[in-house]
Amino acid sequence: MTSVLPRRAALGLLLATTGAAAPRAQPATDPLPSWREGPRKQALRDFVAAVTREGGEAFVPPAARIAVFDNDGTLWVEQPAYTQLFFILDRIRELAPRNPQWQEDPTFRAAIAGNLQEAARGGMEALLKLAGAAQAGNTPEEFQRLASAWLATARDARWRRPYTELVYQPMLEVLAFLGANGFTSFIVSGGGVEFIRAFSAGTYGIPPHRVIGSTFALKPGEQDGRITLTREPRLDFVDDGPGKPVGIARHIGQRPIAAFGNSDGDHEMLRYTTEGAGRRLGMILRHDDAEREYAYDRESHVGRLAKALDEAPQRGWSVISMRQDWRRVFPGDA
Repeated sequence: MTSVLPRRAALGLLLATTGAAAPRAQPATDPLPSWREGPRKQALRDFVAAVTREGGEAFVPPAARIAVFDNDGTLWVEQPAYTQLFFILDRIRELAPRNPQWQEDPTFRAAIAGNLQEAARGGMEALLKLAGAAQAGNTPEEFQRLASAWLATARDARWRRPYTELVYQPMLEVLAFLGANGFTSFIVSGGGVEFIRAFSAGTYGIPPHRVIGSTFALKPGEQDGRITLTREPRLDFVDDGPGKPVGIARHIGQRPIAAFGNSDGDHEMLRYTTEGAGRRLGMILRHDDAEREYAYDRESHVGRLAKALDEAPQRGWSVISMRQDWRRVFPGDA
């Protein structure tokens, strides 16, 4: 696993000591130093001030201050493909010598060769077949250990950095800002829940029980007098699109008051959050910075953003521009 404590210490030092000059008066300590002054940063501050002001019209008690965050493309990089897909491909190559029959299947053959485009030609059915073969047959704990070991050594092809370093510094600051104001934050992702749980505590400060994601079916059993749970090669819940409000209702048991996403897969989560009574916040991260990260939205095969973008004005959702609103993208960026 990448070094977590240094990053947390750096974040704490950053929050405690920095704050760029701006035309309007700033607090002594700016909790969002990686955000440029503007309507999106102000919307965050205004919302938190309103719901935490005791006696105010919009006050929300701490127990109801729930915030939900998508993961891929909202908290960390999702291009050119989801990080978990790279894990799946590496796992398939690792398991291939024990499964020579895979060479007879064009999807597996392409995955073993590292040809992502060809492996994905069979669509979602082919990808789910690869996912099941790569990630099933173990206990949830065993799988999380496999994912942790992979994340400790895997590197992104563009930046040559661990994936857990390609998280968005401004969003880390939002998590810290909300936490300091009595919020409880959850990750609500279409990615595999156990994959995200392998790094969520160290990377985001979000413990495993506050991660909601897609799940593989679990088969109960017994071995050596102990109860076992074995992951089966089939999904039993997809936490994406309309599945996100379902996952929130089942796992949290109450409607959030703030939601952060970046794609049409977050549309229903944003609606579910902001259609509740009282003061609400919905924010969409738009990737429009090809120099510092990537630029994509309507035509993207990953993280497509069209419907949610079109509806944002009428629904009162703030659209964050990575290029205009963020001073920096990743931890350590100048």
